[in-house]
Amino acid sequence: MARSVKKGPWVDPKLLKKIGRLKFGDKTLIKTWSRNSMISPEMIGFNIGVHNGKNFIEVVITEEMVGHKLGEFSPTRKFTRHGGKMQREIEAKAKAAESVKAETPEKK
Repeated sequence: MARSVKKGPWVDPKLLKKIGRLKFGDKTLIKTWSRNSMISPEMIGFNIGVHNGKNFIEVVITEEMVGHKLGEFSPTRKFTRHGGKMQREIEAKAKAAESVKAETPEKK
């Protein structure tokens, strides 16, 4: 559920303090664990490293991001693939067919 309108957006005070120390357009990475902080207009143009549970994902803040939360731009789950062993065999056959097709000269 979204935060109440009368309370306003929540931004981590430590994050605002770090941003306040930097000049506009400074490209240093600001690391934060606060994924639930709302992106405010003061953050535009800064690079923020949002923690995803393992490492920091670099996010460059733009105007379109204002109003969203930092965690939306740092996915926590990594998609590997569906299929397993059978899928690898199918992909290997497809790759082999592609290479054979690329090697044969085209007839005019």
